[in-house]
Amino acid sequence: MAAAATIGDLRRLAGRRAPRAVFDYVDGAAESERSLARARQGFADVEFHPRVLQGVTDVDTSTEILGAPAALPLVCAPTGFTRMMHTEGEPAVAKAAGRGGVPYALSTVGTTDPETLQAAAPDTRRWFQLYVWRDRDAAGSLVQRARDTGFEAMVFTVDTPVAGQRLRDVHNGLTVPPRLTPSTLVDMALHPAWWLDLLSTEPLDFATLSNFDGTVAELVNALFDPAITYADLDWLREVWDGPLIVKGIQDVADAYECVERGADAIVVSNHGGRQLDRSPTPLHLLPSIVQAVGDDIEVYLDTGIVHGADIVAALAHGADACLIGRAYLYGLMAGGEDGVDRALAILHEEMVRTMQLLGVTSVAALDPGRVSLGSGSNG
Repeated sequence: MAAAATIGDLRRLAGRRAPRAVFDYVDGAAESERSLARARQGFADVEFHPRVLQGVTDVDTSTEILGAPAALPLVCAPTGFTRMMHTEGEPAVAKAAGRGGVPYALSTVGTTDPETLQAAAPDTRRWFQLYVWRDRDAAGSLVQRARDTGFEAMVFTVDTPVAGQRLRDVHNGLTVPPRLTPSTLVDMALHPAWWLDLLSTEPLDFATLSNFDGTVAELVNALFDPAITYADLDWLREVWDGPLIVKGIQDVADAYECVERGADAIVVSNHGGRQLDRSPTPLHLLPSIVQAVGDDIEVYLDTGIVHGADIVAALAHGADACLIGRAYLYGLMAGGEDGVDRALAILHEEMVRTMQLLGVTSVAALDPGRVSLGSGSNG
């Protein structure tokens, strides 16, 4: 892992270790994948405005997230089916996040239950991500389990009323768990270590729902409720008395509504480009949302973050923190828990170096004057 100098290096290692269908599940996005490409291009188009002779020996990347200290303005985002990427799964990510001094969010469709994660990473700041199911009693039970196991915050994901069309998964025939077919038998010969690991550990299973054998889209459309409304946010605010984060905001009016209904934070996000293709570019949308609600609520950003400089750019335009998913999953696929450690270390190193070259020594000193967005910006 030490030889990996960038998240791109971890991505290449992950592509060699994991079967194509599994790698593509992480790497891919919806339909034409334009949303993901535009998000990354938004960061690529950023222009920094450095100051010199600023004395940058010591750089402090720490901040507060939801009123508690974090070593980086970063959260390890919720990702589904994580043990499919590596059988160490969610506990490996949570333990690495704890060592890195950042929160970790467990997904509703994770492959580790809240109780197991609590035992594996008791000192990590743990958040629970909730999709509202058709069965509201089941959703309420998940909220109670999160409360009983000491989860700090609830992340309500609102951009998935139905499944996005992820064509790589369709073309690869990906199911969860992966089925043994003639094509997977061929794949075993190409990725023997991954398959040996999968077949020699406990079966891949969901942690918060009954067994399911099918595609990701089939799971989403069978369990998640397309009828969710702001009334469900009101319900969640009533039954969850801890910090509440709404993830998937892509419009200023929705950001205002979340403030009015008592959310503590929002995530400006298009779900990693995995839901609505050609959706807004989060980095370009961020300034208008921060201007509208940034004094009333914490604002986070995700999608397209693969470099510490991306985090710097987001913070300079008003984000309080960023969420990463693919970046740490590449590390997990490449090397398990050690790979997640390396992914977080890479982002930290890149962030420190970028701040030094920018002439900034603290997160609080980052402001819009340090960064210009590209021509696609609407901020």
